[in-house]
Amino acid sequence: MLRDLRLNILSIFAATLFVLLFAWQAHASNTNVRIKDIADFEGVRGNTLVGYGLVVGLAGTGDSSNSVPFTRQSLVNILEKMGVNSKQSQNALRMKNVAAVMVTAELPAFARQGSKIDVTVSSLGDATSLNGGQLLVTPLIAADGNTYAIAQGPVILGGFTAS
Repeated sequence: MLRDLRLNILSIFAATLFVLLFAWQAHASNTNVRIKDIADFEGVRGNTLVGYGLVVGLAGTGDSSNSVPFTRQSLVNILEKMGVNSKQSQNALRMKNVAAVMVTAELPAFARQGSKIDVTVSSLGDATSLNGGQLLVTPLIAADGNTYAIAQGPVILGGFTAS
């Protein structure tokens, strides 16, 4: 017990010495250091979310039917959940107006229920553009496996590329 007490006193002394040394160095270089630049609240951070979804309503710029089989499979699964039996005719489905996408977002540390967040939608297949598409309901999941947000709505392009 005496040994633990000595270790605690020694660690407190070392931490105090480190803080004083850091403060002296900041003062000596004539720069202002803000506490928020060097400190962090323990356990307070944003939460990265990720989800898989479909963008529909594309003007012929979606995934091709042959090269991206998971887009067709996802569309069939969604239609099945809606009560449409499309498994027998899944080869007749044309994917040119649908694209499989990954949706990512950063949930801020102090976000409240009902808060709006921005999401990034990225094509997984060979879609040439997501412009004008509509993202279907996509659950956004954190690393712990729980759903923390839902993404849905029109896709708005943030930038354009020229070729």
